[in-house]
This record gives sequence, C-alpha cells and structure tokens, in this order.
Amino acid sequence: MSDLLYSEIENDLRAGVRGLLDDKAPWTGVLAGTEKDDPYDAALWRALVQMGVTALPVPEDLGGGGASWRETAVVMEELGRAVAPVPFLGAAVLGTAALLAAGDRGLLAEAAAGDRTVVLAVPLGTAPDAPLPAVRAEDGALTGEIAGVADGLAADVLLVPAADGLYAVDAGDAGRTGATSLDMTRRLCDIALSGAPARRIAEGDAAVREALSTGAALLASEQLGLAERCLDTALEYVKNRYQFGRPVGSYQALKHRAADLWTSIAQARAVARYAAACTAGGDADAPVAVAVAKSHCSEIVVKAAEDCVQMHGGIGFTWEHPAHLYLKRAKASALSLGTPDRHRAALAGLVDLPPA
Repeated sequence: MSDLLYSEIENDLRAGVRGLLDDKAPWTGVLAGTEKDDPYDAALWRALVQMGVTALPVPEDLGGGGASWRETAVVMEELGRAVAPVPFLGAAVLGTAALLAAGDRGLLAEAAAGDRTVVLAVPLGTAPDAPLPAVRAEDGALTGEIAGVADGLAADVLLVPAADGLYAVDAGDAGRTGATSLDMTRRLCDIALSGAPARRIAEGDAAVREALSTGAALLASEQLGLAERCLDTALEYVKNRYQFGRPVGSYQALKHRAADLWTSIAQARAVARYAAACTAGGDADAPVAVAVAKSHCSEIVVKAAEDCVQMHGGIGFTWEHPAHLYLKRAKASALSLGTPDRHRAALAGLVDLPPA
C-alpha cells in the first residue's frame, strides 16, 4: 500500500502553487476572463512554466523536474481549487503523458522548456478504453476531424491518434474552431485535418491509452481540489451570514450537510491520492485505482458544487458570485475522460464482476 499522506516536498509545492494562483488567478480575475475571447490565461501559463510545475514528470536531462505524476497531482488539486484557465490538463498531463509513453525526447524537451505547448488531440469525453477518432494517415499526412478537444486552441503541436499510431502535427497546419463549452475556464475546439503534414512518434494506440489513463487519474485530483474549495467557500459564508440574529451555519440542517460533505471529500482524497500514487509508480493496480477515483470523485465534486450554490442561498445563483464557475467545472469534469458510469463498467470488467 502506498503512503497516501502528503510529503514535505508536496506540501511545499502546494504552498508555492497556491500562492501563485492566489496572486495571479483570484476568482474575480477568472470570472472576468470568461467574458474575453482568449482561450486561456497566457500570463498565468507562462508563470507556471517558469515555476517548473508544467514539466514535473519529465526527466531532468530533458529540462523537467524529474519528479512524478504524484507531485503533478498536487498541482492539479490547486488548479482545480482555483478553476485556473490554463491548458494544464491537455498539455502538461495528457500531452506530456503521451510523449513520455512514445519516448519522443525532442518534443519533451521543447515542452519542458515552454518553447512549445503540446496537446493531445482527442475529444475531452474520451475514456481510456473508448474508441479513438477516425483520422486517416497516408503518405505522412493526416485527414479527419476531431471534435471537442480541450486546450487545442492553446497548442503549438497537436498529438493526433490515427489507425497506425500517434502523430505530431504542427497546430498551424490544422483548422481549429472554438466549440461551445459548459466550462468557460476550459475551452474546447474542433480540429479539422486536410492532408496536414505529420510525423509518427509511436506505433499503435498504447501511448494514447496511457495518456488517457493518466489524465483520468489526475483529473480526479483536480476534482478533489475543487470540491475542497466548494466546501471552504460554503463554510466561510454560513459562518458569517446572519439570519434571525445568529449565523445560518449554526442551524442543525446546514451543520449536517457540511459534515456529510466533509466526509465525502475525505473519501475522495483517499481514492484520488491512491490513483495518483499507482499511476506514478506504474503499479499493476493502476487501472482499478483510476476507475475507482474518476467515478467516485466525479460524483463528489458535482455534489460539492451543488451544495456550495445552495448553501449560499440567492447570491449563489448570481453571475457575480464564483459558485457557478465551480459548478460548471465540476459537471464538465465529471463528463471528461469517461463518465462515472463508464468507469464503473470498466471497473466491473477489471475485477471480474458479472454484468447486471
């Protein structure tokens, strides 16, 4: 059994990332950014690159941190807490995981240095065991369409899965159109390839499957951070909102609701940490851990966001309050990289449960 407690290094990492996000991505700034056409916060992304947290699992000889996905999961918790509008999931997690599995040292070094943003071009809803987009490869060129790619608008290089392997495509050679996204802090785009020049960096689909599994594991950590933020925000409000001469948080119904949510988040922390640890260590139990974490945390984060809105009363339903940002990120993330039902079905197969 892995040690699920946070190490001193992980706590220091959390403090550094939280300090940066509190300074450069307060919720007021994130909310204002949803009114802009920019797909992500470029200044915040550069700051994260300079801090070195976008390349933690990349080997040191390639300019990375030489750490693991476990440390990256801590960063994901903090990005979830801040609903930060940066292409971390598509690039620093999915893109980096695919490059590590493919063994492309050149692109890894460029991504680690921040010279190029490399994004895995798959629909955001793709589960680790789901069919991949039907992109055709012929004579070193790709043709096909991919809908709903997270962080695709921020990409310099797109990693595109095709029938015979994984290809690297210059984003300038692909048609990219912004798509409607429920989560305004994680923009989606549709990609059209029409004979785009491409370089194959891996055969088969193993690198993509590895990336999707890693992404699902770390997305559970993001959901954990967001759920904690929802609870903290709600508690702060009910402690200071008075009604009939007393804080509304002193009423038994809200106390029970908050206590139940705290317990659920503690459970979510355990499964998310275990999934991150298994992914980091290449543990044989990783597929089971990922399925448990993604299915469980997806439901907990939506419940936490809904409770946050409701415990705020009328103000929680307004555009001027951040609760709607949390709810939209929670619901969108629950549908990303496999729904809870999809992961539970995968889990049943992994542990040899008969179909219902």
